[in-house]
Amino acid sequence: MLRMGLMLTEEQKREFRWPVTGSIVIEAQGQRVWDVISAPGNLLACHPFCSDNPVRKWPGEGSRDEVHYLSGWVFERLVHTWLEGEGYDLEIGRAGGSKSDVSWRITDLGAGRSRLTITVFPSFLENKPAIIRWLAYRLRIRPMLASYLDSVVRGFDWYLTHDEAVPRNQFGTHPWFSAQ
Repeated sequence: MLRMGLMLTEEQKREFRWPVTGSIVIEAQGQRVWDVISAPGNLLACHPFCSDNPVRKWPGEGSRDEVHYLSGWVFERLVHTWLEGEGYDLEIGRAGGSKSDVSWRITDLGAGRSRLTITVFPSFLENKPAIIRWLAYRLRIRPMLASYLDSVVRGFDWYLTHDEAVPRNQFGTHPWFSAQ
């Protein structure tokens, strides 16, 4: 049980942020999925809401890039864990704003199939009372992030199965990330 005044570890704080996951089985071997998700600037070809993906440093730990969304938002990404062939962990957010943690993972399923899973640990509203955070999470944040992540993993599937860039808003528009 959590007591008032108890200091939380970073891992406990991360768990307190209620993750949202998007996952898809792709008809491609794990190494091919890794080659795509680990390529510099990959979001431009694979992300249905991305208008640009400038890279500052890539690949490996310390990698940095930006995601320019169709809505005009610009988020910075910083990779803090790089697991060659398996995935990476990063933080993402607006410059000077709160950052959310994101985990990208590949599971090779054999027979030329893989699972791509993206999990976001949202940070916005982190300092609000628990009941406000929970209501906002349940009613708005989780449904919106789930929809967003579904489109993103489907974008990577599109790219890997069609060998062409995913069209913008291919799986529908998104109130946060599409052009208004």
